[in-house]
Amino acid sequence: MKIIIAPDSFKDSLSASEAADAIELGLREVFPDADLIKCPMADGGEGTVDAILSAVPGELRIARVTGPVGEMVQACWGWLPESRTAIIEMAEASGLQRVPMDHRDACVSTTRGTGELIREALDAGASSVVLTLGGSATNDGGAGMLEALGVRFLDVSHRPLPPGGLALAALHSIELDDLDPRLTGVDFQLAADVDNPLCGPQGASFTFGRQKVATTDQLVALDQALNRFADCCESILGERHRDFAGSGAAGGLGFAARAFLRATFRPGVEVVAEMTQLASHLKGADLVITGEGRLDAQTLRGKTPLGVGRLACEHDVSVIVLAGTLGEGYEELYSHGIAAAFALTPGPMTLEEACRQAPDLLRERARDVGRLLKMAGRFDPAASVFESL
Repeated sequence: MKIIIAPDSFKDSLSASEAADAIELGLREVFPDADLIKCPMADGGEGTVDAILSAVPGELRIARVTGPVGEMVQACWGWLPESRTAIIEMAEASGLQRVPMDHRDACVSTTRGTGELIREALDAGASSVVLTLGGSATNDGGAGMLEALGVRFLDVSHRPLPPGGLALAALHSIELDDLDPRLTGVDFQLAADVDNPLCGPQGASFTFGRQKVATTDQLVALDQALNRFADCCESILGERHRDFAGSGAAGGLGFAARAFLRATFRPGVEVVAEMTQLASHLKGADLVITGEGRLDAQTLRGKTPLGVGRLACEHDVSVIVLAGTLGEGYEELYSHGIAAAFALTPGPMTLEEACRQAPDLLRERARDVGRLLKMAGRFDPAASVFESL
């Protein structure tokens, strides 16, 4: 029997690797001799570096870079020396988790630290960079990232603009003379799970600005500032990028990466699945167990269980999801390769309790799923094949 264990992280409680370990322990109680293959996953958000490094030989590196509101922070990034590939989570340098709630400010937060991480990758000799765009605290269109790479953004008096998206309203000119020449030899892939444009009602500011503590008036001002930014970029580059799907990802960082770094967009879960060789593991598998903190309609926007379900479906392998909670619309996943889904909590429980008990809860639910499959006669030990769920 071969079971693939491919969960995402469980926010505020378990990394993807820890979740995979807990699921393995539960399944071992029922199927002690099974071939259990752990393949921790991610969708481009928090935990992507850890998920990839758990499956691919590489190094976890640390750099001191500029945080979202100007403070210096220690940010991790992944380095795969064999392929000279850097794995960079923008949230490590420029993410919401870096800023306490009472200090969050979408108007002044900067992606400069993300650019500094890219510079670290260039110094290491990177030929390719996978940049994940989930969890940003920023709304500066990626201007801070570009500044760290040598671009200058100037007002009408030829003075550098201050950090943040709101300052882009005063943008008059862009100077590219000092843009790091090493960028031309690097292939950039953006791992993202959103397809929003840069500006407008579905753009970066109006869609994501409120979670970064922007008021209604500030959302309008930020959207106008990003439009100004896009106008200036268009005039100097001769190309229009603001309307492309994903340009609004990470507060508009997707726009800057596409326009100036020639980055290509891919769903984050596809990037991680490819790097962890999930498709290869699925060959001859009898079952996949995946999971995440909350399974609901938002999962359909490219989260890990959806990506795992679709890939497993191509290999005719059934998928079970173990989730912290099941939210509205999760049933829609049943038409995307998911056979069944189960919540972890056995009864009423606070979020704090659930997070604290997450390893045991996940192990217990994995054990229960194993017992259910075994007692229901779905598994034929002699043939080592799960019947269609």
